[in-house]
Amino acid sequence: MLTVASYNMHKAIGTDRRRNPGRVIEVLNELDADIITLQEADRRFGARAAAIPPLLLEQYSDYRAIPLDVQIDSMGWHGNAILAHKSAEVIAHDILHIPYLEPRGAVMAHIAIKGFDLSIFGMHLDLSGLWRRRQAAAIIKLARQYGAERPTILMGDLNEWSAAGGCLHDFGRSYNFVDCGRSFHSRGPIARLDRIMHCDQLKAMAGGVHDSASARKASDHLPVWAQVAAA
Repeated sequence: MLTVASYNMHKAIGTDRRRNPGRVIEVLNELDADIITLQEADRRFGARAAAIPPLLLEQYSDYRAIPLDVQIDSMGWHGNAILAHKSAEVIAHDILHIPYLEPRGAVMAHIAIKGFDLSIFGMHLDLSGLWRRRQAAAIIKLARQYGAERPTILMGDLNEWSAAGGCLHDFGRSYNFVDCGRSFHSRGPIARLDRIMHCDQLKAMAGGVHDSASARKASDHLPVWAQVAAA
């Protein structure tokens, strides 16, 4: 099986309002996933440098950030990043331009790991429901173009508060949702904002929210995870 996860790391600013990338590293290591999509992986202002210094990630985790070739100091594209276990082979990667009201984007990678050859998409959708649906439509179209022949997983912070409507309905026509649970707010989860979806070539064996003492402090979101296998 393959373990994947998605984590809105809130620019490494914890619930105590302190920036501490070391705590995020601790949560990543607790997850022990093969592939992780990150949201808010870069600082918001200035050079938008990576919220986790690359050397810290290299020395204290088994992950590497997939290079997106956008900004020199950034880890992601509009804060979206993909981490892969160091044993993974990254075959291709790209940034995705999607419609937006406020600056938004998505990222993808073609990864080979543990006998899987799959496409991974990471996203952080708009606060506006209308724009979320437009973004969902764009991402679904791009996912068909980039990875229709491969098993596909889409993950991220969808910012969707409804139980089944809005962009969830749109994604649900093409992909299956893993039942992970409530991930926001980390101090008292009330909403399923963070989601993992997969195509029919895969099946979810398990899924959940990673609720640890470290995760409750490191960000305002808890990570979600899923174990998948070939269908």
